[in-house]
Amino acid sequence: MSGWVKVGLWLTGVIAVAALCLYVFARWYFGVLFPTMDYQPPQLPSDMSRPAILVFNKANGFVHIDAIPAGNSMLTDIAARNGWSIYLTDKGAVMNAEQLAQFDVVVWNNTSGTTLTGDQQEAFRQWLENGGGFVGIHAAGGDLWYTWDWYVDDLLGAQFTGHTMSPQFQDAQLIKPVQNPITGHLPERWGIPQEEWYAFDRNPGATGSTVLLALDESSYLPGNSAMQGEHPSTWQHDIKRGRVFYTAIGHHGKTYSIPEYRQLIEQGIRWSGRF
Repeated sequence: MSGWVKVGLWLTGVIAVAALCLYVFARWYFGVLFPTMDYQPPQLPSDMSRPAILVFNKANGFVHIDAIPAGNSMLTDIAARNGWSIYLTDKGAVMNAEQLAQFDVVVWNNTSGTTLTGDQQEAFRQWLENGGGFVGIHAAGGDLWYTWDWYVDDLLGAQFTGHTMSPQFQDAQLIKPVQNPITGHLPERWGIPQEEWYAFDRNPGATGSTVLLALDESSYLPGNSAMQGEHPSTWQHDIKRGRVFYTAIGHHGKTYSIPEYRQLIEQGIRWSGRF
């Protein structure tokens, strides 16, 4: 192979990678600034019984193409095994008082970007604060900024600031700061292979949340995603009469097949929904 052919192949590869990066950035940029909104509520199944779980997976920002379907599959399996009704949708218009009243827990499965109109935001806030349950998975807390202050300040309790990059995916160890039924099945140190690890601008434990899992920064290379003091990864808290459970774990689709992780999510749903 001649030198010019090698150079040509190299340039082709560079252009292909650059084009992919540009596409991903454009999809994220325009999805965040010009989100696609929904105004027509979906038709819910007529045979739902309680407990009932609503899985919301709209992505107007970065799309986790592996994690969203893997999460949907995991949640469907969990619901089937427990006899719970479940409805999955990417339509933000489901966030209205009448339809939300039919659910005990809403799971935000790797949502991203602005997903709800002002009226939909208010309907969801009122439903949650009046006794609903929220479970947020990975990207549901992974936007660099939010147009909805209540969501990041009151519901999540912390602002995402970045994730591991050197390398992006790493093995790491999580520790349990407290003993809690949600994490009772986990060992004191729990390792997850090749995940993307989030960092936040503050520790939600300082404002009333209970940190259930924290990262041991000595077990991986946090780089710019290091946090001073405790590095939370999973937490819970009450929000008026409602309950919030969030875990930053879950970038890769394969993570959703880990039995301990599946049980963590199931226990988070049970706690949030009080069943």
